[in-house]
Amino acid sequence: MRRYKKASDIKVGVIGYGGAFNMGKQHLEGCRKAGMSPFAVCEIDPSRLEVARSDYPGIETYGSLKDMLAQSEADLIIHITPHNLHYPLAAQCVKAGRHVVTEKPFVVTTAEADKLIALANKHDVMVSTYHNRHWDGWIMRAVDQIVNKKVIGEVFRVEAGMGGYGMPGDWWRTSKSISGGILYDWGVHLLEYALQVVRSEVVEVSGFAKTGYWAAKMPKNAPWKNDCNEDEATAIVRFKNGAMINLSITHLGSAPRPYQIAFYGTGGAYEINYSQGWTLRKPGRGKELVEKTGKHPASKGHLYYQNVADYLTGKDQLVITPEWARRPIHILDLANRSAQAGKALKAKYG
Repeated sequence: MRRYKKASDIKVGVIGYGGAFNMGKQHLEGCRKAGMSPFAVCEIDPSRLEVARSDYPGIETYGSLKDMLAQSEADLIIHITPHNLHYPLAAQCVKAGRHVVTEKPFVVTTAEADKLIALANKHDVMVSTYHNRHWDGWIMRAVDQIVNKKVIGEVFRVEAGMGGYGMPGDWWRTSKSISGGILYDWGVHLLEYALQVVRSEVVEVSGFAKTGYWAAKMPKNAPWKNDCNEDEATAIVRFKNGAMINLSITHLGSAPRPYQIAFYGTGGAYEINYSQGWTLRKPGRGKELVEKTGKHPASKGHLYYQNVADYLTGKDQLVITPEWARRPIHILDLANRSAQAGKALKAKYG
């Protein structure tokens, strides 16, 4: 694999400079703060290319990936596109000898992950996905407390979930064929958090889904009416050491969740609410419970691109390897297929 003398030698391109969340600029700024060089933008909307030129005077701009790969010297290409495009576009870049970072989720299916990893090995390039939340303050503290200090003993169950009550939005993330399903957007974050704490191999996954409620209430001309995500979906993951994860994402959540992710162990529980902080619950004498609460440490998501720059300059090992990125995708893929088959499915990758 090609290594670079210094981070500034790494020329960075992004595919997608759309207006939603202004993520194109966010990624290029993250790369620049890590010492890498914003170099090219590929975007199908000409007006957004004008924005990119304004944000980065002199930057190369392209209306198609084909032109970018043919004409640009970008070394690292970041994919900020709908989920179903992650694999086909990333594969084109890898075949052209470019390093690749995809937005989350990595890809949509296990088969796509396998093919992309094989292509990266064949063409000797780096492939990763933007798991910047790997360094969120709440999970960094949880890993330290639960894994290193074992404050709740042996973890045997993880409960995780997001959502509320209401019709999904009018955009591509509502499309099952584009997004992969309701579990993929926030579910991939929650699974990546949980996998940092549960240090065991995945054995099997069971998926459950409620579908059709919101699709039936959409207007006849709604673009996602016949291709709507699940109203609610659940993935139950069983591990070799006996631990389990219960993940649920919903648009039918009538009761608010007190936390987004909670770890239960033989000596207590550790709950994480993103906005309110952490709660440690420990058994006391009789029915008494000892509770401690606190604020989350600051997140350090900038370390993602710092690690990529350090890896490509030979200073460090890659943290978010494609094999690591494949783990939550494999779980989500199995949950999708399990819900359709009505039975648990064995895991190929632990």
